Amino acid sequence: MLGWFKKKEKSSEEPVPGSAGISSQEQEFTDDAAAVAASEGDEDSAEAISQGTGAVMQDQTQENQKGLFRRLQEGLAKTRDSLVSRVDDLFLGRKEIDAELLDELEEILITADLGVNTTLDLLDEIRNRVSRKELKDPQALKLALKERILSFFAGYDDTGMQVPAAGPFVIMVVGVNGVGKTTTIGKIANKFTESGQRVLLVAADTFRAAAIDQLKVWGERVGADVVAKQQGDDPSSVIYDALDYAASRDFDVIIVDTAGRLHTKVNLMEELKKIKRVINKKMEGAPHEIMLILDATTGQNSISQARLFNEVVGLTGLTLTKLDGTAKGGIVVHISHDFNIPIRFIGIGEKLEDLREFDPGEFIEALFANDHHL
Repeated sequence: MLGWFKKKEKSSEEPVPGSAGISSQEQEFTDDAAAVAASEGDEDSAEAISQGTGAVMQDQTQENQKGLFRRLQEGLAKTRDSLVSRVDDLFLGRKEIDAELLDELEEILITADLGVNTTLDLLDEIRNRVSRKELKDPQALKLALKERILSFFAGYDDTGMQVPAAGPFVIMVVGVNGVGKTTTIGKIANKFTESGQRVLLVAADTFRAAAIDQLKVWGERVGADVVAKQQGDDPSSVIYDALDYAASRDFDVIIVDTAGRLHTKVNLMEELKKIKRVINKKMEGAPHEIMLILDATTGQNSISQARLFNEVVGLTGLTLTKLDGTAKGGIVVHISHDFNIPIRFIGIGEKLEDLREFDPGEFIEALFANDHHL
């Protein structure tokens, strides 16, 4: 993983929420083992206990990682069925790569929402390798397809969120209505608070009273402060007051929720420019991250949203929600191919942990995983 949520060092006098080193179950194991060792007077017991506890924690970590990967596989099941399973069915019984196979493969890729440009790029690469006799059978073609798709994500390790050396890290979140923007903000805030960061949520979506209330609920749930005003207030004034509030307090992260808006409405998009200017005027260099939330179930419509929002405010990151509810997960590949905007998170369910930091290698492995691995 990219490690954006590293534990923040605090003084010993200041407890860090959610940052306990080991779980209560592991602590119980340690305490019981120590009691037994003490009663037996084993002078080597301390080292043995330490090694035993470390082994248990390592096993639990590995098991958790397997569980998380399995959860990702399950979340991508519909996309895998629309893409990889159909590719497997196409290749079944085929002994060679011919023009008819490649034409059928093209149809599968396009209908799985990889997009025309991405599909043509993939097939050009495949045809070149076939002509050079590098690919001789469909199974080798499948591996080449997987490798080429992964290459679209090259450089992701170098595109982490740019956290400032001093002062709070400000994230401005944008998106159209109904993409799960406020919920995603709550889940991102949880990741920061769990790693010991102090978070401020700014309810600048003043068009909907429900959005303000929803953000307050998330603040209480994840342990973040919330600055909010009344429905109908000027969003820029909310942000201005919030940054004033933050100035005298030691916040590590500030996440600004903006009103959902149709990307085709020029006046609403222009308001985003104003919000960005207000943030920058109040805090030089901010916002440090401008994140667009996309609903993966909308497929190709996500592409036009990304293009227009990027033209207006200059996006630095994307989050795709609801991947578990769609067969259109190929849009992840399409976006990575067409835009130089890194995907920060993907949503594969309703739980807090179902908002996952996007790891291209893990994503592609889960997408191409065989069903019997589930």
